[in-house]
Amino acid sequence: MNRLLVVAGIVLILVGLFWPWLRQIPLGRLPGDIHISRESFQFYFPLGTSIVISVLLSLLFWFFKK
Repeated sequence: MNRLLVVAGIVLILVGLFWPWLRQIPLGRLPGDIHISRESFQFYFPLGTSIVISVLLSLLFWFFKK
């Protein structure tokens, strides 16, 4: 558990340092993301982004498992 927390902390630090470049990645604006705007209502469900992140994390965990 301690190792996981250290790795998670390092990842968060790296994401924070590289944030100006990372926010140019179009996550959150992919095809399949649902965005409904009405007069007094907005609904956003990042379905396409969730699928991409899920696949990437699954591959990452599979790679480190071996």
